[in-house]
Amino acid sequence: MLPRERLEIIKQIVLKEKKVYVSKLSEKFEVTEETIRRDLEKLELEGMVTRSYGGAILNREKTNEDVPFHKRSKTNLESKQNIAGKVISFIKDRSTTIVADSSSTVFEVLKIIKDRSDVTVITNSVEALEVLNQADLNILSTGGSLNKRSLSLQGSIAKTAIQNYNVDIALISCKGIDINKGILDSNEAEAELKRVMIKQANKVILLIDHTKFDRTSFVKLFDYKEIDYLITDEEPTKEWVDLFHSYNIEVVY
Repeated sequence: MLPRERLEIIKQIVLKEKKVYVSKLSEKFEVTEETIRRDLEKLELEGMVTRSYGGAILNREKTNEDVPFHKRSKTNLESKQNIAGKVISFIKDRSTTIVADSSSTVFEVLKIIKDRSDVTVITNSVEALEVLNQADLNILSTGGSLNKRSLSLQGSIAKTAIQNYNVDIALISCKGIDINKGILDSNEAEAELKRVMIKQANKVILLIDHTKFDRTSFVKLFDYKEIDYLITDEEPTKEWVDLFHSYNIEVVY
C-alpha cells in the first residue's frame, strides 16, 4: 500500500471513530508506530486532528478550524509550488487583471509573477502586501478588518472594494472538496469574500492540492458550476474526473 493510500484510509477512520491510536493503526497497516506518528503529524498540519498521547483526536467540526497562515504555508509546499507553476500559462496576456484570495496556494502564484509589471492583482492577502511590497507586480489591497490567524482582510470594506472591479481571472483555493457537498471552506467571512471574487471574474480557477479531495469543512463556499478550471498536483480519481467533466471544468495536473 502506498503512503498516500494509507493516509486516506486513516482519514476515514478518524472521521468515523473521532479518535485513533498509534498502536492499533500500526497493527492494522503492518507498519511501525513511527510511520503512523508521521502520518498523524501530517493530518495535524492539515488541521484535521490534534495529536495526543498514544494517538490523535479529530478536531471539532472535522477540519473547520482556521490553521494560522504561516503554518499552512509550510504544509505541502512542494505541491503548492507545482500547482502555482501551472497557473502561469493562464497569465500570458499583457495587462491581465486578477483577484486573488489570501490562501497559501494562491500566494505561491503571486510570488512567481512578482516581476510582472503588466499584471494587476487585487487581493485581501496581508502576506502579499508585506512580502511583495517591493515587487514589480501591481497590487491593490481590498482593505478591511484584519484576521490575524489567516493574515487576510475581511468584512464589508473588503467586499465593496472587490465589487468595484471586473477582472480577467479569479484565483481561489479552499479547505476541501466533497463530491456531494461541493467546495468548502472553514471561515464564513473568508468564504463570503471569495463568493464576491468569483462574481467579478471572467474566469474562475480553483487551486487545490491532492489532500483537499474528499475532505469536508465547515462552510459551503460555492458549487462546481461556478468553476472554469481546476489545477491540482496529481491526477484525480476517475470519479472526480467524471464529475468535473459533467460541469465542463477543465482539469490541469
